[in-house]
Amino acid sequence: MGFPVDLATYGAFLLTASAIVLTPGPDTLIILRYSLSSGRNVGLATVFGVQMGLVGHTLLAIFGISVLIASIPVLFKTVALLGAAYIAWIGIQSFREHGLLHVGATGKPPVSARKAFRDAMLCNLLNPKVILLFLALFPNFVDNTRDDVPYQLIALSLGLMTINTLWQAPMALAAEAVRRWLKNERIYKLITHSTGILMITVAALMVYDNLF
Repeated sequence: MGFPVDLATYGAFLLTASAIVLTPGPDTLIILRYSLSSGRNVGLATVFGVQMGLVGHTLLAIFGISVLIASIPVLFKTVALLGAAYIAWIGIQSFREHGLLHVGATGKPPVSARKAFRDAMLCNLLNPKVILLFLALFPNFVDNTRDDVPYQLIALSLGLMTINTLWQAPMALAAEAVRRWLKNERIYKLITHSTGILMITVAALMVYDNLF
């Protein structure tokens, strides 16, 4: 069996997906947040968590659950509000950390790789805009007349995850260099609190979009 998606169609999808991935959102914020506070390894674990969230969305799309969620307003709003609450909670945590000076004393980062992976995965899974991305973007590049629609969805999702990783992994690695400046606790607090405020703002906008 050959590649499930026509190469010209796949190229058009990758260009469209790239424009979407480069637009900052909760995934970008959580990667910056954890990379800056806890270092390269934790940042890369966050990137991996985002990709696992996309794997989850792919499975939801294949089994028709994404369509079900989007077709029931109460269910969709519930998912959106849960996502907003989770993103806000992560943002609030930035005001409860003690900074890199504390890290140096204990030898442990403020956030473990396991927690970063879990938070990033749940943040992505509970983001209603990602659900809509799969519902609005993917059908334009899927040939429903064929019997291999699940394989087409998987191919498109792998392309999306590849673009995501190529954009987000360097971001996490670059944040490691920035951490040298964060040994000054004032600068550390300024940056981490700023990312925290941005995450809380994103959460508030999600609540506004789904309640008003």
